[in-house]
Amino acid sequence: MSRQLLPIASRAETTRLAAAMLRAHRGPLLISAVAFVVVGLAGLVAPWILGDIVDTVTTGGDSSRILHGALLIAAASVVAGVGTAVSVTYLAKSGEPALADLREQALDRALHLDSIRLEEAGAGDLLSRMGDDVRSVAQSLTQIVPLLIQSLVAVVFTAGGLFALDWRLGLAGLGAAPFYVLGLRWYLPRSAPFYKRERIAQGERAEALVNGVQGASTLRALSREQAQIDRITDHSHHAMTIALDVFSLLTRFGARTNRSELIGLSFVLGTGFLLVREDLTTVGAVTAAALYFHRLFNPIGALLTIFDDIQSAGASLARLAGVALLQPPPTPEGPSPVRSGTFELVGIRHEYVEGHPVLADVTLRVADGERVALVGATGAGKSTLGAIAAGLLTPTSGTVRVGGFTLDTLDPSHVRSGIALITQDVHVFSGTVRENVDLARPGADDEQIRSALGTVRALSWVDALPDGLDSVVGDHGHPLTPAQAQQLALARVLLHDPRVAVFDEATAEAGSSGARELEDAAIAVTHGRTSVVVAHRLTQARSADRVVVMHEGRIVEEGTHDELVAAGGRYADLWAAWSS
Repeated sequence: MSRQLLPIASRAETTRLAAAMLRAHRGPLLISAVAFVVVGLAGLVAPWILGDIVDTVTTGGDSSRILHGALLIAAASVVAGVGTAVSVTYLAKSGEPALADLREQALDRALHLDSIRLEEAGAGDLLSRMGDDVRSVAQSLTQIVPLLIQSLVAVVFTAGGLFALDWRLGLAGLGAAPFYVLGLRWYLPRSAPFYKRERIAQGERAEALVNGVQGASTLRALSREQAQIDRITDHSHHAMTIALDVFSLLTRFGARTNRSELIGLSFVLGTGFLLVREDLTTVGAVTAAALYFHRLFNPIGALLTIFDDIQSAGASLARLAGVALLQPPPTPEGPSPVRSGTFELVGIRHEYVEGHPVLADVTLRVADGERVALVGATGAGKSTLGAIAAGLLTPTSGTVRVGGFTLDTLDPSHVRSGIALITQDVHVFSGTVRENVDLARPGADDEQIRSALGTVRALSWVDALPDGLDSVVGDHGHPLTPAQAQQLALARVLLHDPRVAVFDEATAEAGSSGARELEDAAIAVTHGRTSVVVAHRLTQARSADRVVVMHEGRIVEEGTHDELVAAGGRYADLWAAWSS
């Protein structure tokens, strides 16, 4: 099944966003523009002076003009060198902060996306945008954009100098323009689609790599390592093939560029020969004109060939802008209107694939402060119902209410503040224990953090760490067990203090040794709080106020643990199998 990738901005949207971010750093950009102009003017000096030297030599003029000309050329070279350094430096001072703003905005939007939407796009799509695409745009700012501006300035100013020498020589040089245009018209329509496909291919490759790394243990257990390696190889080969196709196209484009240069120089020299023969201009003027046109080879060639890099960077910028231009999360007006934890799911039906319902006509009402456990065999629809209850998944039909308010009428921030979802897949951020816990309530003091950790039975091992709350945990610090990671997640819930908590097999990763302690911690977190628990262990159901048994997307039994065991139905069979 194809993934629903994150959006890609249109050319107009990308241009507007880039312009707005550059305007925020217009000071350095203006200095850079002035420096580029100075460099362009300095580049006109050498050909003009060399033409004058040719005329001086051929007419037997004063030899001191040659020395003066050499000094002017040297001075112009120094000015051009200083101007180039200033232009590139200040362009970076404008562009790099603008890119940082774009990256931060894109990351902010991505972090506020629903996890379901991110799963639909795949981790590889987002990672390739924040990695490969940011790198491509950053490289363009330091290498491609300066070359582009320098080339444009050189072309405009040199063409002006060519016409200033003799308008007829200028027209002769202009005769090469149609051949350059024909080369571009051949190249651009053929190359543009490749870059879009290349970026998508890179995202697919990143997705395969991420899945392989994250699922390495499972792949080894199932002896599927080679299959995953083959999949990564296929995606890598696909991306490489596209890159080779672009390079082949670029080589053919280079041949057309060289042909245009040959035609243009021939026009200038041929016209110059006729003008000199008729005494309409001097040999020095024709020499300067030929040097001016030859001087255009590199900037015109750069302009044409860096279309390859410009389009690649443009595709990357459009992918970044596509995320950055997502609608920001709305700012709630006033406090949450939800005052009660009363929870209702009415007539819930959901289909991941049309015609194949996972849930069918499910109605569940949970009283304020009640703890309800969902049990059932794998595939019964428990996790889907939990995701709908948490507001992460919109049902195909039906209504979700919390505190008397329909979920889809509430501000998303009020939903997130009122309902918390805790799954078995929790993340430990690289940072201190304090930073991991107070994410739920920035600014929480040590007493509040320690109280939350104590409630979830984590204070003993936290105090045993070398620096207590200031101990660094996560990838670059003290490694935590799955049970300890879950305890930090439960402590966050306490500080967040939602009215409704949905636990989707939140104690499944504990292992038998830590299961009892983690289940006690989960019970402590749900105390006095409306809770829906997708029970991985039936001991969780035994401690619940009410047990709801699901089978094939429907609720088939409800009651307390003792009532359902005594009834001898499906739950009794599950409990008997669990107990044995």
